[in-house]
Amino acid sequence: MGRRLALRLAAALFALCAAALCAVAAPLPREALAPMIVPPYALGEPVNDKGVWTLLNSGGAEAGYVFETGPLAPLPGFSGAPIDMLVMLDLGGRFLDVRLIAHNEPIFVSGLGEAPFRAFLEQYRGRSIREPLVVGTPYGTGGSGSEQVHLDGVTKATASVRIAHDSIMAAAFTVAREKMAGIGNAAPVRPAPSVDEALDWQALVDQGLARNLRVTNREVDAAFAGTIWADDDPEAASDPDVLYLDLWAVDLGPPSVARAVLDDASLKDLRRFLDVAGDDEPLLLIEAGRHGLVSDEFVRNTAPDRLLAEQGGLPLPLRDADMSVSTRPGVPEGKAMVLRIDRRLGFDPTHDWTLFALATRAHGMLQPENGSKRFPLVLRADPRFYTRVEVAEALPPWREAMLHRKYDLAALALFLLPLLAALGPGMRPLAGSKHFTPARLAILAVMIGLVGWWGQGQLSIVTVLATLRAAAGNGSLTVLLYDPFSLVVWAAALTGFVLWGRGLFCGWLCPFGAMQEFAHHAGRLLRLPEYNPSPRWDARLKAGKYVALAGLVAVAFLLPDEAERVAEIEPFKTAVTTGFQREWYYVAYAAGWLVLGMVTFKGFCRYVCPLGALMAIGGLLRLRNWIPRRAECGSPCQLCKVRCRYGAIEKTGKIAYSECFQCLDCVTIHDDTAQCVPLVLAAKRRQTGERARRAPREATI
Repeated sequence: MGRRLALRLAAALFALCAAALCAVAAPLPREALAPMIVPPYALGEPVNDKGVWTLLNSGGAEAGYVFETGPLAPLPGFSGAPIDMLVMLDLGGRFLDVRLIAHNEPIFVSGLGEAPFRAFLEQYRGRSIREPLVVGTPYGTGGSGSEQVHLDGVTKATASVRIAHDSIMAAAFTVAREKMAGIGNAAPVRPAPSVDEALDWQALVDQGLARNLRVTNREVDAAFAGTIWADDDPEAASDPDVLYLDLWAVDLGPPSVARAVLDDASLKDLRRFLDVAGDDEPLLLIEAGRHGLVSDEFVRNTAPDRLLAEQGGLPLPLRDADMSVSTRPGVPEGKAMVLRIDRRLGFDPTHDWTLFALATRAHGMLQPENGSKRFPLVLRADPRFYTRVEVAEALPPWREAMLHRKYDLAALALFLLPLLAALGPGMRPLAGSKHFTPARLAILAVMIGLVGWWGQGQLSIVTVLATLRAAAGNGSLTVLLYDPFSLVVWAAALTGFVLWGRGLFCGWLCPFGAMQEFAHHAGRLLRLPEYNPSPRWDARLKAGKYVALAGLVAVAFLLPDEAERVAEIEPFKTAVTTGFQREWYYVAYAAGWLVLGMVTFKGFCRYVCPLGALMAIGGLLRLRNWIPRRAECGSPCQLCKVRCRYGAIEKTGKIAYSECFQCLDCVTIHDDTAQCVPLVLAAKRRQTGERARRAPREATI
């Protein structure tokens, strides 16, 4: 009966939440948009029905375009709704202004505040869509001569500002290709798998599919002549005829070309890469000169710091594919590197595009001034290897996030897989180990450090509400893909529903829950008094988390704009996401729960946590009763019930899995012949029987 009631409650909460969340906003009307345009500019006439308007100067002449990112590039944020920004672009493609209109990003709504977000957007002013804009700080110093323009991100909000940047650039490119002269908007192409030709390296060279750029030291010196960097490369001056740059470039998109260049093992690696990143055009570069392609401080899987690309006057986003390849005999030797370009951003390899190799120099010792010169290589693939796609696909948000965090994801997998094995097949040996408590605390410490503070993988009720919104048709699940680290934690928690109920997440995977457990251990070391409510009050207080969940949904229904603020009932953002770097009252609230945890075991988790309430409901998917029980459990033995700090064991000995945090204490007792009362009594009976059998034999002797 209780299970059926809980399922009905879950369905009701889902329906109410879905009804509460509003639809994606339409483009703003003139009366709302006009006041945002600051003189000397004014709002002109609408260009289309997607929120694009002409921008007028003080004389009434057309000066550019005004548009919203939401209707043009509705990439969903973490609330499930797009980040809507106002962009003012002049006729040359330069940003006049970028302003925030509306968003529901949790980290900015009630975490860091909007000031860092608005400061991030101010960096676009004066920049051009023709510049290679990259979010993030430059790495090292060797690449400081690069022409990339780095926009400072926001600590703790990397994914959110990346979503905002992608939205701005996607919307700006859409307007530029449609309205600005000289910028095409042709349908994208992709390699045709049906085209199969036998090619070798010489054939690629003869057909212009492999092209070479050769630059001598003399030519580099000539490029820097008359500048402050003219004498800053003694090696070039001492041997002017040596090749500074000997660069070969080959587009590996067509399978026939890739087979002619890569050996069998590398060809398989490339195919595996394209299975995941099928919209990327792979480009092989081989460099045998002094240039080296990238600086010593280059970080794999990022934009190369000594290479740029353009097509149609717009920058092309070059990214390292993080592949090590070997080539076939006959292919020139040198340092090889595979780059990738996303075709959905308008790149067409069958039209001329230019790859620029940058020669960089530094002048001065203490604070060197850096300069660079471009050396172009014009490339173009043969259209016979491609097929044109009539409808451009939407830009996926997950690829950059997955590749950017691959090492974090690998570390998380190396942590989670042994943990799942230990809590599954190895549960009873783990619980019976004399080192169980130190092992558990070590796991929880890793959870706080790796998953919490480093990985930012603390799950939140905010994500649940955004997911329900997407399921109701008012959002998109792709928002989750911007944060693959948390998505893996969600996957582990959902797996736990089937195997153990709520216990895997609440007992092992929640960083704030781990903090509370450490707080309670600290309370025991400090010999603080321990306070636990009576069984009657414990049962009453446990309903609090369901009340909190219902309250959040009610606020979302009645006051949707306040939902993010009310979600601050969770102290997760303060304690984990921002590392207690917030306003004092948020810190006091989070710290208060930890202080309370020193005397009352995990009070927030047991009585208040709305996410815990949803986890308890999700735990109804559990397929088995995994905690071992005996007929004597509950009658006469009550030891497990007395020892259970969560109050998850009833007087009958039955486990209340909706309140079980999988601490394994009862499993330890169940298998311990020195603690489990039925085992102790059975041992005593055996000893008594053995003595009784020995007594007649001893009397006869």
